[in-house]
Amino acid sequence: MTQQPPSVPALHPHYDALIARARTLPPLRVAVVHPCNDVSLGAALESAELGLITPVMIGPRQKIEAAAEQLGRSLAGTLIIDAPHSHAAADAAVAMVLKGEVDALMKGSLHTDELMGAVVRREGGLRTSRRISHCFVMDVPGHDQPLIISDAAINIAPTLEEKADIVQNAIDLAHALHLPAVRVAILSSMEIVNPKVPSTIDAAALCKMAERGQITGGQLDGPLAMDNAIDPEAARIKGIVSTVAGQANVLIVPDLDAGNMLAKSLTFLAGAYSAGIVLGAKVPVILTSRADSEAARLASCAVASMLAQAGRDKLIKAVG
Repeated sequence: MTQQPPSVPALHPHYDALIARARTLPPLRVAVVHPCNDVSLGAALESAELGLITPVMIGPRQKIEAAAEQLGRSLAGTLIIDAPHSHAAADAAVAMVLKGEVDALMKGSLHTDELMGAVVRREGGLRTSRRISHCFVMDVPGHDQPLIISDAAINIAPTLEEKADIVQNAIDLAHALHLPAVRVAILSSMEIVNPKVPSTIDAAALCKMAERGQITGGQLDGPLAMDNAIDPEAARIKGIVSTVAGQANVLIVPDLDAGNMLAKSLTFLAGAYSAGIVLGAKVPVILTSRADSEAARLASCAVASMLAQAGRDKLIKAVG
């Protein structure tokens, strides 16, 4: 009798489940801003083929069509709105949101600053009362749950007040993704409060804010170092007893440098996939990178779709 080779477990099962769940939802109407290279255009077309989004391509028509030709893909049936350059495309996309014509934005081949400049503009932008922040949703091979990391892309050195919004945005995302429990670790280089290390003071204050109902929807603990935030044995050895230590699924970093290095370390050393989403604006903003895998780009669209659905289902607090 011939023995069958052992099955190989999927490296990124959390993304597989995320994309499968998002495919059960109605396609999200997405303005794809300046998709003028093969990577950005391909990500939008692949997501549309899976039924995750209904894209509206905004940018120079000739460049978009040239990118499609390079990909060997047809744009038949895809709405293209001609815009002369990337700044005009970002402005047009924001205007479509304000008119209720699309439900999310997706970054194409323009710089993130160009897109976010239109989003955060005080007049005619997409600001709300909540601080805008970015979350990575990371699928780390061998880890038993996805990890949300924030903020690693927008807020450089956030204040305590800004960190409170960053935490709340991340909690809302966790609920949108239907995580069974939302356990938030406020990270620092140590797990004790030290007046000489400002991030430990902020962590303690954020936990107290959660106790007083200023941050809702999740269990918070901090300061926690990275090891005792995600590894139960590390938490046990250091004598940390809490509902978060050793099993956190939301990691709040002290600043952008720390967050960016953490996310990229997981990606390039541990083989993690990282979907990127911006929260706190009137609609989700999908941020993809040229270095993203196909699965990560699809997952970013899936995250935006589930976030929009959570808003419709009142699973998360509306912000205006």
